[in-house]
Amino acid sequence: MEKPTIQEKKRLLIFLFCATLGFFCLLCRLVFIGAVRAEPWQELAYEQQTRDRLITPKRGSILDRNGVGIAQTQTVTAVSVIPAQLADKEKTGLFLSEVLEMPYEDVQKKMEQKVALVRIKTKVDMETAQKVRQADLPGVKVDEDVQRIYPYADMAAQVIGFVGKDNQGIIGLEAKYEEMLKGVQGKILTLTDSRGREVESKQERIPPVDGKNLVTTLDVVIQQYAEQTIAKAVEAKGAKRGIVIVLNPQNGEIYAMANYPSFDLNEPFVINDPELQMQWDTMSEKEKNDALNTMWRNDAINDTYEPGSTFKVVTSAAGLEEGVITPESPFFCNGFHIAGDRRIKCWRYPRTHGAQTFTQGVQNSCNPVFMEVAERLGPEKFMEYMEKFGFKEKTGIDLAGEAVGIMHKLENVGPVELATMSFGQSFQITPLQLLRAASAAVNGGYLITPHIGKGVADENGTMTEEFSYEKREKIISDKTSSQMRTILESVVAEGTGHKAYIPGYHLGGKTATSEKLPRRSGKYIASFMTFAPAENPQVMALILIDEPQGVYYGGTVAGPVMQELMANVMPYLGMKPEYTPDEAKEATEEKATVPDVEGMSVSEAKHTLEQAGIQADCDEEGEIVHRQMPPAGEIVNKGAKVRIFLQ
Repeated sequence: MEKPTIQEKKRLLIFLFCATLGFFCLLCRLVFIGAVRAEPWQELAYEQQTRDRLITPKRGSILDRNGVGIAQTQTVTAVSVIPAQLADKEKTGLFLSEVLEMPYEDVQKKMEQKVALVRIKTKVDMETAQKVRQADLPGVKVDEDVQRIYPYADMAAQVIGFVGKDNQGIIGLEAKYEEMLKGVQGKILTLTDSRGREVESKQERIPPVDGKNLVTTLDVVIQQYAEQTIAKAVEAKGAKRGIVIVLNPQNGEIYAMANYPSFDLNEPFVINDPELQMQWDTMSEKEKNDALNTMWRNDAINDTYEPGSTFKVVTSAAGLEEGVITPESPFFCNGFHIAGDRRIKCWRYPRTHGAQTFTQGVQNSCNPVFMEVAERLGPEKFMEYMEKFGFKEKTGIDLAGEAVGIMHKLENVGPVELATMSFGQSFQITPLQLLRAASAAVNGGYLITPHIGKGVADENGTMTEEFSYEKREKIISDKTSSQMRTILESVVAEGTGHKAYIPGYHLGGKTATSEKLPRRSGKYIASFMTFAPAENPQVMALILIDEPQGVYYGGTVAGPVMQELMANVMPYLGMKPEYTPDEAKEATEEKATVPDVEGMSVSEAKHTLEQAGIQADCDEEGEIVHRQMPPAGEIVNKGAKVRIFLQ
């Protein structure tokens, strides 16, 4: 036998080395798979051999400050099919089409999909689901599902928001607190073969984790007072829209935020404009989306406007804090003020206010007074206070889409710009920014963080976690804030805000009439800001009525609206009036006690309320009253509305 040549030996050695190296690599790979990848690959194999049917978790409720549910979840079902297990597709399709009230073509199209499992319909009620179960059709499954419901329908719609088909929050609190509310999906796992057919009937159920309950600062009663009041005002004045915000100026808790017109949260894709409803089928998808986004828009935080004379609160506070004025400082109004090369008129022109103190100038809302105060401050100092009062930043409210003020740059502020800014023109802010600044002016000088989220509650409604919010350092002194409270109280008692006066109560406030752009278009925003009690503010409100027809002055249009709102809100919050003898007689004549109409028929309830001098508000179908708001025993203004819910 011939010995191998050196060349052959080299080839054998190379082959042996490669074989050894390959074996070593294979061994390393096996060790790696066994030690590192075993668990994830086992999971992949398990997923390949099983079919998942997802279980939707129960979305957390949204509660008002008293634990009343304003967004809740009820249990329903979802009907699905496993195409690989269907015995008779035509028979199954016809049955599901009839029971689920769906077009047969839609059901058939879903059943033809090349997937392991397909949902035919979600949000199926229990009665319908029971019919499907009893049919016991091969490949048809009925699983747990949930449906979001809003008991108060259109109440605070733009604030609360709603969910889509997948139970994901779209706007408002539903979107902002999505991660907290949504929970974690569960699964039903079934063992299958390579064709997706069940190998055995035994199933593994991984339960869902329900979402957490959100407790808000909203108060259903105050919210309904606000919505009834602004709806009546907008309709009476033929206005475009209206806004009401009610909050605690000490800590930023928002009790109510109402936009009118509103929309039904249970049917959020149904447009609320009758004219658009008639044109809906002829509109493009973009036009429909734009219309819906406009309807869902929360104008209290998403839109900016020129605040007008309510902004004079900021000019006043800045002037007092810097010492360029005192409450007794003398001024003279001759009907206009010269700023640079322009003559800017007082709202009373050609009449004048004549000689007046600064306090009287605020009572009269005299523009020349505030233009002179701004001149004494100068552009740098004036813009510094604009920033201090938070107009160059968002308020930080826990809602998405908040806008920020549109301001002049300091280098662009000349005499004319400074003059017009002093009384709330030539810049834009949001209504909530104004209310935040006004709160700082009267609460001792602290810039608050307006908010709606209060904390987390367990299934019994007990708070388990409370949120915290920032309270800034003082921007004005206690002395200045005290002076502002006194001056603004005099505006309601003696000045342009007298139509908001309520016997027995001490309110402070400021009116505004803002001319919209373009100037001289004849379009205005009438507004009123107020707080109570004047000596220690616990509640503050802002009302805006956009484009009122006819008389448009803030004191005349928004003043009575504010009076009606606060006359209901203050007693509800436990603020007791202190009457003079004449006020006591007047108040008794104007008040009414809400009667108990629960359990009555609609006609009986309306008659009982009318006898008490109260209106019935009802837009539901039914025969018997099962709930009312406000509840029986509440003291309200005569002529106020009581919402009745029917069954």
